[in-house]
Amino acid sequence: MTESTPDRPSCAAHPGAIATLGGGCFWCLEAVYDDLRGVTAVESGYSGGARPNPSYEQVCTGASGHAEVVRVWFDPEQLSFREILEVFFAIHDPTTLNRQGNDVGSQYRSVIFCHDEAQQETARTLIDELTRDEVFRDPIVTQVMPVAPYYPAEQYHQNYFRDHPGQGYCMAVVAPKLVKFRKRYASRLKSNG
Repeated sequence: MTESTPDRPSCAAHPGAIATLGGGCFWCLEAVYDDLRGVTAVESGYSGGARPNPSYEQVCTGASGHAEVVRVWFDPEQLSFREILEVFFAIHDPTTLNRQGNDVGSQYRSVIFCHDEAQQETARTLIDELTRDEVFRDPIVTQVMPVAPYYPAEQYHQNYFRDHPGQGYCMAVVAPKLVKFRKRYASRLKSNG
């Protein structure tokens, strides 16, 4: 379910499969997935809360119950949902409850909103494998949930890193994460395709 208002256009017109993921600040996830070959669109938004059409300010208090998420449209012939999740687990810490670095609160929780049973099975299988292989020192706390109502974030949040690379948070947090991602997944980047 995609909600939108005139000032918050939805990317619902994009073709392909959809993944909805929360793993800290949506600016970080959006910048990473926007670079990944097979991704056709990325939109920052809010999901998992009770208040319809929340504002960024309401989400930031943690009281609305929403997580900052990205909705990722992708071509399953080029990129599988499992590959989307492998990147997800590589770019954030799934072992910290309601926290990513200095970003603290339930709005920064690690969560996978599954659009169908196949996504849910893929997510749980991957988490089991990561746990079995002791990829992380601490237990994974990522929530795996059915898709919840989704609301696009305000327009100024969309393509935030691309449009504001010199902003303090982007320089200190987003840019280093993006560099690490690009190094690890160099062969999977759009610029190399």
